[in-house]
Amino acid sequence: MSLTIQDLNKLQSEHPDLQMELVDGEIIVMSPSGYESEEVATRFSTFMNNWVMPRKLGRVNGSSAGFELPNSDVRAPDVSFVFAERLRHAPRSFAELTPDLMVEVKSPKDSLKKLKEKIQNFLNMGTKVGILLDPEKRTVEIYRKDQPVVTLKDGDILTVPDLLLGWEVEVSELWSPVL
Repeated sequence: MSLTIQDLNKLQSEHPDLQMELVDGEIIVMSPSGYESEEVATRFSTFMNNWVMPRKLGRVNGSSAGFELPNSDVRAPDVSFVFAERLRHAPRSFAELTPDLMVEVKSPKDSLKKLKEKIQNFLNMGTKVGILLDPEKRTVEIYRKDQPVVTLKDGDILTVPDLLLGWEVEVSELWSPVL
């Protein structure tokens, strides 16, 4: 039985405390991420938002912002960015487009294979850049459709000049700090 966005909306209204995605007609209940991976996602989002907001370039969101994709899936990356000209007003429900940039952060229970498939699915539907952050390996993988994956590590600088010309962050700054 293939479920629809209406089924997802009904389940979400019945279980508002659960985060769900609709993938290939199946509802997937998302478990909470590990503390470290959420901190990494928040750090990435903060670095990006601090650069995007004063320039009014677009919208940066976290893992609760869902996207209704062209294939009728509803997915939520850990971090997303959409240019202002593509999304002038924040929708009350899911954004009916693909983000320009999406980020996944590997938590201890995540499958790298599934995260890479999710990134590829977004790229196939129009996302320009997908980024995979792996706090355990302290690596950043940058994906673009039909291009080789670029891998960065501590000591490198993350940039996305095809989307955010001038934005940069040291890879080592993305990870959970020791306080």
